[in-house]
Amino acid sequence: MLTPICRSCRARRGEVVLDLGRQPASDFFPPVADIGPDPVYPLRMWLCAECGLAQLAEDPTVPEEPRGVEPAALVAQAKDAIGRVMRSGLVQPGAKVFEYGSPHGGSWLPLLAEHDLRPVDQPSDPADVVLDCFGLMHSADQHEAVAERARKLSDKGILLLQYHSLATIIRSGQWNALRHGHYAYYSTAALTRMLAIAGLTPWTAWRFELYGGTVLLAAGRGGQSDPEVRALMAEETGSGVDDPRIVRSLQETAENSINALRGWLQRQRGTGRRVFGYGAASRAVALLAAAGIDDTMLSGVADASQAKWGRRMPGTAIPVISPAELVRAKPDAVLLFVPDLLEEVRSALPALAGRWVVAEPVPTEDPQTRRIIPPARLAGDNRS
Repeated sequence: MLTPICRSCRARRGEVVLDLGRQPASDFFPPVADIGPDPVYPLRMWLCAECGLAQLAEDPTVPEEPRGVEPAALVAQAKDAIGRVMRSGLVQPGAKVFEYGSPHGGSWLPLLAEHDLRPVDQPSDPADVVLDCFGLMHSADQHEAVAERARKLSDKGILLLQYHSLATIIRSGQWNALRHGHYAYYSTAALTRMLAIAGLTPWTAWRFELYGGTVLLAAGRGGQSDPEVRALMAEETGSGVDDPRIVRSLQETAENSINALRGWLQRQRGTGRRVFGYGAASRAVALLAAAGIDDTMLSGVADASQAKWGRRMPGTAIPVISPAELVRAKPDAVLLFVPDLLEEVRSALPALAGRWVVAEPVPTEDPQTRRIIPPARLAGDNRS
């Protein structure tokens, strides 16, 4: 394969830290009637040795993901984030906003309107607030994407940038955050370097528990970083976000998680238990495909997005169904592929109480053998 070129600083020096082989496109959900086979593509994470940006080494796919439905947890986090930003005084009522959207659904604009923040009159107008919630990662050219957002800002404008922390991905073993169409995985230090090239300085940051650990960074022209930003950078650097040996631990976690999931599903099938999934998210694609999960082990995956109903999970024959179909199927267990949805689905689907099994790969240290074991939190949900 060709040597990757950094999507931000254009350097060629770096290392592949996670290689999932050839996988179906994470955002391509074919119709059930399309029996495939689906095309497969390399899926590798490369860590730039110059600027520290973790990124897709290559991605020949064309984004086609059906638009998702915004989870309640994401809405709640957005409300919390807006409240914190407004209380900080960095944004004043009456400010004009430009929002970069995400294919995962949802917009902050209605919530911002409650604080008298309005969209810019014309898309070409400068904005007092440029908002990007998980949108930047979808840009193949990271250098240009950051520069574009900086150009959108008025002279005293503020960029609000939310991202899933690379430190979280490493700490929680979230190897399946790597997917086609998601071109970058940010540490705060790497993002600070990217912003500096565009003439921006991180001013402050807020942390949230969403996805195990996300950050909302506020940046603008001039000024300096506050203690929160400096503490965040020190913590992440201490956790090894720029050390390829540390980031490479995701490879072992991936292999352990894949084996754990396949083994658990095989045991369920062996005892005659019917298992379905919930959350036809792109993060589940590599997990199911790499584990060789088929529709004899997982009968279907339910999702709230109507755009995905009647389709199937990429690389498998597993159909995507509606939540109503899931309830009617009366499964013995339901694998939840997006842990942040747990409270929401418990409330929305009370008929499935006690059947939820969280499939997120989170490494846990076994105190007896002192080795990393892959529970995938497959102990089940005993709450009624």
